[in-house]
Amino acid sequence: MSPRHPPASDVSLTHPNRLYWPDEGVTKQALADYYAAVWPFMAPYVVNRPLALLRLPDGIKSHQRFFQKHAWKGMNLHIEEIADPEDAAGEKLLRIVDFNGLVALVQSAALEIHPWGTTTDHWERPDMITMDLDPGEDVAWSAVIAAAFDVKARLEACGLAAFVKTSGGKGLHVVTPLAPKAGWAEVKDFAHSLAESMAADAPDKYLATATKAKRGGHIYIDYLRNGRGNTAVAAYSTRARPGAPVSMPLDWSDLNDLSGPAAFTLGNVPQRLQARSKDPWRDFFDAAAPLE
Repeated sequence: MSPRHPPASDVSLTHPNRLYWPDEGVTKQALADYYAAVWPFMAPYVVNRPLALLRLPDGIKSHQRFFQKHAWKGMNLHIEEIADPEDAAGEKLLRIVDFNGLVALVQSAALEIHPWGTTTDHWERPDMITMDLDPGEDVAWSAVIAAAFDVKARLEACGLAAFVKTSGGKGLHVVTPLAPKAGWAEVKDFAHSLAESMAADAPDKYLATATKAKRGGHIYIDYLRNGRGNTAVAAYSTRARPGAPVSMPLDWSDLNDLSGPAAFTLGNVPQRLQARSKDPWRDFFDAAAPLE
């Protein structure tokens, strides 16, 4: 599917003019149109993955916020329920399998999409690691970029590939594709050891624990995205924040000119996709290696 020929959906949007980001004038229909534009690039990171959703039925200024991991009354049939094989109670999780599912999430006011780091084809074998670089309020943006390159170098020294994206929040995500062989415990332990090694080597810059009292002037290397059932915001997902920011995959060279973590928004990403010469994450899964 070419971004110049966006996919069609069988899902009907009710109240398509409902404002999800009022200050930016972004409606439910505009969100669906955005996802149609990015779908060819986004699909591998949301399809057939257990999902957690941040739903805001009345938009980002609403006091109604639901972090949803299970079905709700009236849920669209294109959002599937799937049993978690490790849940003795038989509780079911959520997934989508096609573009109809994504539009159903839009209809359901899911303004953030947070997948697990695995697919439902191999529940117990993660296929990616996400290292979330979360800076304290007084940390310079250049320091966050430097931290991302530090993570990249450490991953590559372990024989792993490293890709980068904005988080759509305050920081950056460095994401590693994995051949789905190691289990959750091994993957989380690896991510933890990576964070601890950075904090040990540069304690004036990095933290491996989320102690708020120590966050000033430091970047928290959040490895906790990598446990079973934990999630990270999907590539190309919007965030329920002012400005309608997007978690945007980048080439490493793009960081040199990146003004800040909210540089990419629902409004400007489709034009960027049209202008760029290639998808910087085109080879993401081809670069997957096993965690030794």
